[in-house]
Amino acid sequence: MTDSPLPEVVEIARDLIRIDTSNWGGGKANGEREAAEYVGAYLERLGLEPDYHEPVPRRTNVMARVRGRNPERPALVVHGHLDVVPAVAEDWSVDPFAGVVKDGLLWGRGAVDMKNMDAMILTAVSDMLRAGEQPERDLIVAFFADEENGGVEGSALVVKDKPEWFAGATEAISEVGGYSITVDDRRAYLLQVGEKALMWLRLVAKGRAGHGSRYHEDNAVTRLAEAVAAIGRTRWPIHLTPTTRALLAGLSALTGRPVDDPDSLAAASGPAEAFLRSTFRTTANPTALTAGYKHNVIPETAEALIDVRVIPGTEDDVIAELQRIVGDGVEIQTVVRDIGMETPFEGDLVDQMVAALGRHDPGVPVIPYLLGAGTDNKALASIGITGYGFAPLRLPADLDFTGMFHGVDERVPVESLVFGQRVLADLLRFC
Repeated sequence: MTDSPLPEVVEIARDLIRIDTSNWGGGKANGEREAAEYVGAYLERLGLEPDYHEPVPRRTNVMARVRGRNPERPALVVHGHLDVVPAVAEDWSVDPFAGVVKDGLLWGRGAVDMKNMDAMILTAVSDMLRAGEQPERDLIVAFFADEENGGVEGSALVVKDKPEWFAGATEAISEVGGYSITVDDRRAYLLQVGEKALMWLRLVAKGRAGHGSRYHEDNAVTRLAEAVAAIGRTRWPIHLTPTTRALLAGLSALTGRPVDDPDSLAAASGPAEAFLRSTFRTTANPTALTAGYKHNVIPETAEALIDVRVIPGTEDDVIAELQRIVGDGVEIQTVVRDIGMETPFEGDLVDQMVAALGRHDPGVPVIPYLLGAGTDNKALASIGITGYGFAPLRLPADLDFTGMFHGVDERVPVESLVFGQRVLADLLRFC
């Protein structure tokens, strides 16, 4: 595979993977500048005029507007993010930043989240422009920094500082939707029409400092560990929304199983099971611990980070329940809190996305779902833009695609990228 010419969409995704844009969060990041300049140079070669915004040094965002045939129609934002979560190279079977192509797949950090979609956006636009065509309406093509930190130094600042970038736009499409899953040996596509709310919390436990050898009942580490374990073991109840009910109806139609057992229906989706189960309930996962500075010193303070994803509209109830779980001896601090979203599975753009998939994979159903994570659509929602997840990929049944988000050995089939480019170009021409 590596000896043959690669499709352009794969070359671009590979090039972007080779630009290490790791983002640890909290302001610690390699920065997206080189990746943004790569994207901007590509857009310039297409005859577009990219605009850059770097509100924080090296945290670079880039945008270009493609003029449509009908200026009376509202514009569509097509966006991606250029940062990736870090990768521990020793855990991977390949160099995570080498952009290796082997076994018919592109490997590397960002191959799934989301330099694959970035490449699909660029090449879908180039398909039109190189053919001398225009989209039906204006396309605002944007690539953001810092999405893996909730967009705090990326999309959140862009919509605040550069609202003119999005003038006339009412809808947006981005990542984590439009990909296929296999349900009881039948393929279906998931189209993302909502996102759970995001709350990144810090637990702070305090105690009395002292010598590690003493009898000591006021230990901050012990208090924190008990709170973290209690949160990690909590099983949140199922809380369905209009979107997750529609998802269950679609899965039921494919499997013949009843809709009253959501987890059983999710289990029919194979590798996507855990991803779908997270959309039925709140999740709260401990992700980091910080305490102490020496083996024989009991610290005064211990802290933990908790990643909480909440069914939209239940945020305050979840905070109250978490406080009950950890007790009065542990303080809950909010690091980042962002909105949840849900929009009906209807309208012209939804119909066009479904139709585009149908033209390239006829007869395969498209089912709405609620993303358990979040995207930069949250920032665009703050200025009145309705966002969807549509990064179309036809995937092998045995590939655990959803499990590779932030995982090890992230990879995507070359054929899936080519399929996605064609579907997206088809959509952007006519939507």
